[in-house]
Amino acid sequence: MLGFAVMEIRSVHANGVEFAYLTVGEGPLALCLHGFPDTAHTWRHLMPALAGRGYRAVAPFMRGYAPTEIPADGAYEVAALVADVLALHEALGGGDDAVVIGHDWGAFPVYRTAGRFRRAVTLAVPPPGALGGGFLKYEQLKRSFYIFLFQTAMAEAAAADPGFIENLWRDWSPGYDPGEDLEFVRRSIGEPAHLRAAIGYYRAMLGTTPPSGRHPAVAPGVTGPVLYLHGTRDGCLGPELVEDALSHLPAGSRAEQVAGAGHFLHLERPADVNRLILDWLAPTP
Repeated sequence: MLGFAVMEIRSVHANGVEFAYLTVGEGPLALCLHGFPDTAHTWRHLMPALAGRGYRAVAPFMRGYAPTEIPADGAYEVAALVADVLALHEALGGGDDAVVIGHDWGAFPVYRTAGRFRRAVTLAVPPPGALGGGFLKYEQLKRSFYIFLFQTAMAEAAAADPGFIENLWRDWSPGYDPGEDLEFVRRSIGEPAHLRAAIGYYRAMLGTTPPSGRHPAVAPGVTGPVLYLHGTRDGCLGPELVEDALSHLPAGSRAEQVAGAGHFLHLERPADVNRLILDWLAPTP
């Protein structure tokens, strides 16, 4: 099995942004997209496994997450993320055999681009429409307090406290030690400008920051079959909210709950999650 140490860091210009990315392996492109508050290093268990199956695993640091640059257009709406994914696919030489995997914020553009890839996987953020009214229930609103905080002028000051992000990780993935991940996060969004960029995704999400209009609009819904994975102990989005996720996915999709895992399920249960993903990505006979 290839190890984390053999990963290289490179850069590529796509959609007007200079993206830094980790890569390992040779073969069809496997694009791995991280979320918040996280980095490309979140895929350190999956990427060697993908390389071992003959993929060229690539994990970009998402727009605004150092060492990727802060985008000049200041756009963080889903349309910008979709445009990034399509541009990265092209700039990295991905073909019809490319696959895409997204966790948390990385899942949003995967739903909108799944039909452009041979296979697609999302983790920890359910398909559009799956949350329904459950998101507005009291217990979920408590979990999601940070989304509303991030719409205010207090957001940067609150999130700059190291204990804030550390406690998000501990609440979202109970029992997991995030020490190594928190150091990666500090390097990526520890500077005020990069932290502001990461918060910008949430401000665009609820319309506090209006759409930039700089990227083509994307149609709602999911564009192709998806494997959706969610931890049974997810403290960010309660698993009860996604029990009917499959009904919101196209035919041919699959949804699985990973027992004993929280929000960062691919780090907490790497063997189980890797197996589910690799089985899904395997070419059909």
